[in-house]
Amino acid sequence: MRITVITAVHGPSAHFLPDAYKSLCDQELPDDWEWHWLIQQDGMGDEVAAYVPDDPRVTFKQGRPGGPGTARTLALAHTDGAYIKVLDADDQLAPGALARDLVVLESDPAVGWATSRVLDLLPDGSTAGFPGDPEPGVVERGEVLEFWQANNYRAQVHPATLFARRELVVALGGWMALPASEDTGLLLALNAVSSGWFTADVGLLYRKWPGQATSQAAHTDPAERDARMAVVEARARELSYLRWTYPAS
Repeated sequence: MRITVITAVHGPSAHFLPDAYKSLCDQELPDDWEWHWLIQQDGMGDEVAAYVPDDPRVTFKQGRPGGPGTARTLALAHTDGAYIKVLDADDQLAPGALARDLVVLESDPAVGWATSRVLDLLPDGSTAGFPGDPEPGVVERGEVLEFWQANNYRAQVHPATLFARRELVVALGGWMALPASEDTGLLLALNAVSSGWFTADVGLLYRKWPGQATSQAAHTDPAERDARMAVVEARARELSYLRWTYPAS
């Protein structure tokens, strides 16, 4: 049985792939479970391939450029496991992250997705946490949207740590076709139709570096940000209004 780890990558972040790969190799899974790393380049060219590990558990694909959401959604065509884990090219999984997520969803078929605590990975190699994590346990349907609206469009759980049932991600159409916040859009959509889980153990080291998309000026342009937030909210609200739920009744 297999967990597919999806990583979108473009040229500037490709040199971080070896660190992400090491964090994957350090994961320990229950017997009969394995991971499959699906690396999807956002665009064509040779700048990424040199950093892709030579490992039969790793699949490398390329496609037309369209941003990380497009790359991840294209990667869905090549997923073949029951679960999908997100891992950005410049981030690293913490020890035990995959096994903890797997245990949660295998133990409770009513939980559609899981998230975990994040530490920022700073340029000097040190890490930093931040306050505000929710209590560990179930995140009920609709809680993420409610918190997100009340806290200046910041969710209480981090979308870069998502571990979700493949059938749910496919049914929701994957990641939103947005230049940014596409992962937040998927998180809110998941929570609109299913309960989730938050693990207080650290699951991800979130790298802070000048080239990351969230550090660019365009990411905080007010007009674009307002448009992104509006469509993310509208999707979650309409899913809730239509009362489409997981598991299906």
